[in-house]
Amino acid sequence: MNTIMNSINSSNQKQRRFLGITLKSYFVAAKTLLFTIALLNYGATGVNAAPKALRPDIQIRNITNTLSVSPSVRIVKDPRNNTLYYLKENGDIYQVNLSLSNSKLVYTSSDHNLGETQGMAIGPNGTIYLVGNADLVNNQTKGIIVKGEINSVTQQRVWSILAKSAGYPKSKTAYDHRFNGVVVSPDGNFIYVNSGSRTDHGEVQSVNGLYPNTREVGLTACILRLPTNGKNLFLPNNRAALKTSGYIFAEGTRNTFDMAFAPNGDLFGTENGPDRDMSEELNWLRAGGNYGFPWRIGGTDNPQQFPNYDPAKDLLLNPKFNAVQRGYFRNDPTFPARPENLIEPIPNFGPDADNFRDPQDGKVKDASVLGQSLSTFTAHRSPLGLVFDTQGVMSPEFNKDGFMLSFTTGDPTGETLPGPFKDSGQDLLHLKLTKVGNTSYKLNATRIVEGFSNPIDAAIIGNKIYVIEYGGNQGIWEITMPTK
Repeated sequence: MNTIMNSINSSNQKQRRFLGITLKSYFVAAKTLLFTIALLNYGATGVNAAPKALRPDIQIRNITNTLSVSPSVRIVKDPRNNTLYYLKENGDIYQVNLSLSNSKLVYTSSDHNLGETQGMAIGPNGTIYLVGNADLVNNQTKGIIVKGEINSVTQQRVWSILAKSAGYPKSKTAYDHRFNGVVVSPDGNFIYVNSGSRTDHGEVQSVNGLYPNTREVGLTACILRLPTNGKNLFLPNNRAALKTSGYIFAEGTRNTFDMAFAPNGDLFGTENGPDRDMSEELNWLRAGGNYGFPWRIGGTDNPQQFPNYDPAKDLLLNPKFNAVQRGYFRNDPTFPARPENLIEPIPNFGPDADNFRDPQDGKVKDASVLGQSLSTFTAHRSPLGLVFDTQGVMSPEFNKDGFMLSFTTGDPTGETLPGPFKDSGQDLLHLKLTKVGNTSYKLNATRIVEGFSNPIDAAIIGNKIYVIEYGGNQGIWEITMPTK
């Protein structure tokens, strides 16, 4: 008990690594305790201060608190009737009553047979899609996607397996992101599922020799596209076979924990960066694209791919971080060859979330103050909770724009924490995205709400953004934006 309590105030380095990594069941005896200790060591916020709007025309109210023995990980709406649901890591699904400011349990793992869930989405016909993982022998894991369809006659939800992966090796490190984020295409015909990396930055993780010379594998560091009418699809741990089946949508993604479609139909994804001070990304995700991991991260080269790399001279290695402490940044002459035509992240022209550490002098600087852009967000922010004003109901300043959460606690005045440096984090950003021709985007990021407790996901209904927290009392907050 003392270990757990003491760890609440420890480094929040582990907050950001929670995203898709340490989501383990709170309910299985010894596994429960181990998960709790590990998670709290990552510094999830232990207080429950109310978030604060940074503009007078934004209102905030608490809908309900969701604190229980299992953490809240997702909040989604049913597009048929705008009913909100939230997901617990153990598979419990609750329906939210906005008028009564409460919620009720509607489904559990006994309904859908997933005990570890990280992703949830609802299609235009009301079908619920859940993404989970299961541990296997020999330190392997597999991803499982289930769907709950509404029977047209009985109106009861019937659950079935849409897809299941082959077993593949975990790294037995803090970087096993596994299957997590999911989004449904606007026409309801496909789901897009993120499978995160098993490494921090493409280093060898052999699990003490169990998987010699293994870096990423066929099922990791990619985004899958699967037909929603699929039944018991099999996902082999073979990249070529996955491509032949048409299941690989994009590659080179480290951990795209959240994705969302913009009003124009373009798909965007947030990207969590490594333990080196490299920027977090927002990417315009397109079929067949390679987004750079592990060769290009946050708009810069991963130096480990180059001969004679000397980590002792790397000013972007902060000793507060696990991968640095464990020596995962090293001279690496067998680093795989870099592919061609890597896609760069969307540049952020500020004014917010655009700090970076200069690799030449090690100092933290503000890109927009210097008249520069950043690819895309301050390092270690852990961007997620991406939503868009798809209905176009907000005031002209926000109309049809994007909004995004940041999970990690930072230090707004310095760099005392292993979170975003000189950046508060735990906020809601307004993303003013501008398309540049037909090939790229640029954006301006502005903080509009601050002071959440590890916000982990968001849903949008009209001009109201609903944010669910992982920390504190795991509150659901209603953010009312100005309308036309």
